[in-house]
Amino acid sequence: MRSFLFLALSSLATFVIGEPIPYPPQATSKPAIPANFHPTFGNKKGNFQPTTTKVGKYRFTERDTGGQVQNPAVAVWSINDEDGIGAGTDVYNMYTGDGSAGAGWPVRSQWVSFTEMFNANKVIMFSSCSTWNVDNDSGPEVGAIWNAIEAVAAETGVDHRFILATIIQESGGCVRVPTTNYGVRNPGLMQDHNGSGTCNSDLTGEIDDPCPDATILQMVTDGTGGTPDGDGLAQCINESGLGDDADFYRAARLYNSGSIDDSGDLGAGIATHCYSSDIANRLTGWVTAPHGCSLDG
Repeated sequence: MRSFLFLALSSLATFVIGEPIPYPPQATSKPAIPANFHPTFGNKKGNFQPTTTKVGKYRFTERDTGGQVQNPAVAVWSINDEDGIGAGTDVYNMYTGDGSAGAGWPVRSQWVSFTEMFNANKVIMFSSCSTWNVDNDSGPEVGAIWNAIEAVAAETGVDHRFILATIIQESGGCVRVPTTNYGVRNPGLMQDHNGSGTCNSDLTGEIDDPCPDATILQMVTDGTGGTPDGDGLAQCINESGLGDDADFYRAARLYNSGSIDDSGDLGAGIATHCYSSDIANRLTGWVTAPHGCSLDG
C-alpha cells in the first residue's frame, strides 16, 4: 500500500509540475491590494491535530499518510471548479452549536464555487506573506497552490473548497509562512501536524524563494492526507463520522484542536473557538468583511 501511495503522489507531482500547466491563467493574475489591508487569517493558537493509531479505522496502516475520505456521502472524487453557487456574499455570520443545518450552519449547496472562491481570496494570497516580513507569493506560486489543491483533492476525496478554506484560515496562502509550535509543530500552508513540507524551515532557518512546486504540493498533501505524526483533513472527516455536511465543520474543529467538546458545541473546548465558524464563512464567500466572531474574545 505504501508503494502504491508513493507512486500515486509521484504521478500527482508530475501532473502539477509538468506542462501544460493546469491552472487557468486568471489564477496567477495579481489583484489590486487595498491600502492598509489587514484581512483576518492565520490561526493564532496553533493546531493540536489528533494522532490516529488504530489500524483500519481512519488509516490503512499506523503511519500511513495517504488518508482518503471513506464515506461516499461526503467524499468528492471528481473535480468541478464551478461546483457552487458562484461568488457568494462577503459577509461574516457567527455560527454556534454542533455544525448541523438544524443549528443554522450552511450546507454544501450554499457553498461558493472553487473558481470564485480562489479568485476572491487571491487578494489575501498575494499579500499575506507581508504579515511575517517575507516575500509575498508570486503568480506562479499562487498557481502552484491551485494545482496542489486540485491534485490532492482528487487523491483524497476531500472537497477542494474545504482544502482552500483551511489554507486561507491557517496561512492566508503564504507559501513562506513560518512554522508555529504550541506543543505541536505546525509547518506549511496548512500548519499541519509536523509535516515535511515548508518553505520557511524552523529547523534549518532556510527560506525558499521561489517556493518549489513540489514543496507546495507536499504542504497541501501533509495537511489534507495526514503526516506520520498526525491526521489531516481526510482523517478528521472520517473521525467526525456523521456522513452529512456537519462533518466538514466538525473536521475543522478536530484539525484545529484534536477533539470536539463533549457538548458537541464547535465553539467550546480548547484552541481557536471561532475556527469552525470561520471555515463555514470562507466556504460561503467571506473574504474581507469584518470578522464577526466573538468566541475568542
